[in-house]
Amino acid sequence: MSSLAHSLWFTEVRPPYDAAFATAPWSLAVAFAAVVVAVLWRWAARFLPRPELAVLRPLGRLGPWIPRLLGIHAGVSLLALAARLEFLVPTLALPVTWWGIGLGILEGIVGVWLIAGWRVRPAAWLLVVAGPLGMLGYGVIPILERADLLAIGLFLALLPPDDARPGGRIVVDPERVRGALFALRLLTGGTLILLAYTEKLARPELSLAFLDRYPAFNLLQLAGGTVGLEVGDVAFVRFAAGVEILFGLLLISGALPQLTVLAAGIPFNATLFFLGATELIGHLPIYGAMLALLVYGCRDDTAPVCSWLPRPDGAMRTLPARDHPLRGSSAAAS
Repeated sequence: MSSLAHSLWFTEVRPPYDAAFATAPWSLAVAFAAVVVAVLWRWAARFLPRPELAVLRPLGRLGPWIPRLLGIHAGVSLLALAARLEFLVPTLALPVTWWGIGLGILEGIVGVWLIAGWRVRPAAWLLVVAGPLGMLGYGVIPILERADLLAIGLFLALLPPDDARPGGRIVVDPERVRGALFALRLLTGGTLILLAYTEKLARPELSLAFLDRYPAFNLLQLAGGTVGLEVGDVAFVRFAAGVEILFGLLLISGALPQLTVLAAGIPFNATLFFLGATELIGHLPIYGAMLALLVYGCRDDTAPVCSWLPRPDGAMRTLPARDHPLRGSSAAAS
């Protein structure tokens, strides 16, 4: 299902948008169901400890290195795309003009800079600025569909690696983490929600063309065939859109971050074997975002801020903490 979120990467079909399909009763129903599940997910999180899976708490030790790791994720993706003469996403070819050459050079420089990891804040802002620059040539929607990569730039601009410490490790401060992580959650989750519409609900022919090329990705049809239940491609496209909307909402919510990442990580990783380098290069930013949410969700000090949402009065809105016999009394080492 994760590859259906990027059907454009694996098919040449470019159908027009279809508002009728997006507003059909069943399409609206799956979107509404995703919202209901996301609300229930956040409500249920109020009654569970944080971290919710104590067995994963050792992953929290990676907290000081998350900015460095995110820089590497974004940098490798940018450098690989620049080498393939693509801008931010595998489907946006760089034109052979002064503008395209300039964008390609910028993309490559920022990629190397982020991988090098020294004084990355200017590079992070250059990555953020690359979004509006790209909109001048490619349009708004194609760049917004790649907001997950721009999200890492914004995260690193707010919380860069510490040049004064070995390996760029930082002192984990929950107050600094909450804003940077919220920006990462919002843009990455928003990307998934947008793709659910632009590549499925609003353009079903795009995903249907992908399924024609890769019919095995209709998992419901394969599973339904064993019990005599026929699930057509159109129904699966709607189902996949609902799942992507749900994952997007769960990332934005930040509730139960460990369970969210484990649930979302299965489809996002299972397709690598079938779709190869394009899938890996394109999904590196999403992998980075999920890694950040997972690691900070495994720490006693930062798990509460994973679910932070801004309020009009500027106050902090997080889920209430719950004590649990499996929880440790000390935060993970910073």
